[in-house]
Amino acid sequence: MNFIIGEYFAQAALEVLQIIGIKPEEVDLIGSHGQTVYHIPQEWQTNLFSMKSTLQIGEPSIIAERTGITTIADFRPRDIAAGGQGAPLVPFADEILFKSDKIARAIQNIGGMANVTVISPEIETFAFDTGPGNVLIDYCAKLIFCADYDKDALFASQGNIDENWLESLMQESYFNLEPPKTTGRELFSKDYAKKILASAPENPYDAIVTVTALTAKSIYKAYVDFIFPKTRIDEIVLGGGGAYNPYLVKLMKEYFGDNIKILTHEDFGISSKFKEAIAFALLAYTTYYGIPNNVPACTGAKHKRVLGKIIPGNTGI
Repeated sequence: MNFIIGEYFAQAALEVLQIIGIKPEEVDLIGSHGQTVYHIPQEWQTNLFSMKSTLQIGEPSIIAERTGITTIADFRPRDIAAGGQGAPLVPFADEILFKSDKIARAIQNIGGMANVTVISPEIETFAFDTGPGNVLIDYCAKLIFCADYDKDALFASQGNIDENWLESLMQESYFNLEPPKTTGRELFSKDYAKKILASAPENPYDAIVTVTALTAKSIYKAYVDFIFPKTRIDEIVLGGGGAYNPYLVKLMKEYFGDNIKILTHEDFGISSKFKEAIAFALLAYTTYYGIPNNVPACTGAKHKRVLGKIIPGNTGI
């Protein structure tokens, strides 16, 4: 599977280059995150070692060989080796793109999981996963409506939030964990979605709108518990697929009120769809030049490190 996904990644890269009219030899680097198949950020014990672990597949040697382009990948393990959780990594790019001497910003990504990077002139940058982003909404869309996702909040907009059920969903213990913390589909899985739907309201539209509200409210709770005690926030910059969910954005604005401006990456000339691609291009560039590119305050690492492994292309490094 590792090699098969590497072949697909290489093929995708070559197809994109052909579409935009750039030759592979004109490209300096490919930064590939890979596909996470397991991420264990909490320490676990073997007979000999206490360790954390992570695994991303999509063999970079295949990508480098098929494209001829130097490929940099496998970014997370070095941060884990340095005592971190291997995530989040995007805050490194967030600092470059959004840091201001005057404005305190929270860069709120709502992908499968929801994660925030806090960039404020008052404190050191920090970041963590707030909880589920689109993952449970997507699972519910699939399980209830046989749809891949709730496009334009078509389903959610027809329901009413069940406040009692929402309150029970908010009892998830992850929401109370102190940062730094990360999560993933190991917790918020399809089985998790099935479990919560067992106690859902009968009206399917009420169910999916309440799960949508869970994403918004868990984000808001994370700010109240872990961000506002440390710094003011002037702007929240939304990214990821959730930024295109109008009902989710509406709920975010309702929870945070008028004192905090809710923006999107597009307001800064950055496509939310390509934010992570930009981030891993920056990570690849800095790795190539030996520039430390983890953010210890975000991952929990003991020190700054250069992340990733370099696979030379046709012309070497």
